[in-house]
Amino acid sequence: MFKKRMKICITSGAILGVFCIIGASLRSNFQSDAYFLFALWYNRLIMGLMIGLAGRNLGWPKVIGRGALFGLIISFAFYSSTGFNDVVSFLAGIVYGIIIEYIAFKYGD
Repeated sequence: MFKKRMKICITSGAILGVFCIIGASLRSNFQSDAYFLFALWYNRLIMGLMIGLAGRNLGWPKVIGRGALFGLIISFAFYSSTGFNDVVSFLAGIVYGIIIEYIAFKYGD
C-alpha cells in the first residue's frame, strides 16, 4: 500500500514538473537555462517524494492542508534560490502539492 502511494506521488510530481518546465519556458520566451528548468522539475519530483513519505491519507480537509503545506515548504527552497523572483513557480508549487495529495488520496490507498 505504501509502495503504491509512493509511486503515484513520485510519478505525479515528475509529470507536474514537466508542466512547470513548459510554463517557465513560455514565461521566459524559451530563454530559460537548462539547469534552471531541471531544478524546477527536480523540485516537483522532490515534492512528490516528500508527500509520498508523509504516509497514509488522513481525511479530505487534512489532505488539502498537508498538500498545501508541503508545496509551500518545498517550493520555498526553489523560490529562494531564484532570489525571490519566480513567484509564479512558488504559487504553482502550493497548488501542485494539493494536486499530488489529491491524486494520492484518490488512487494511493
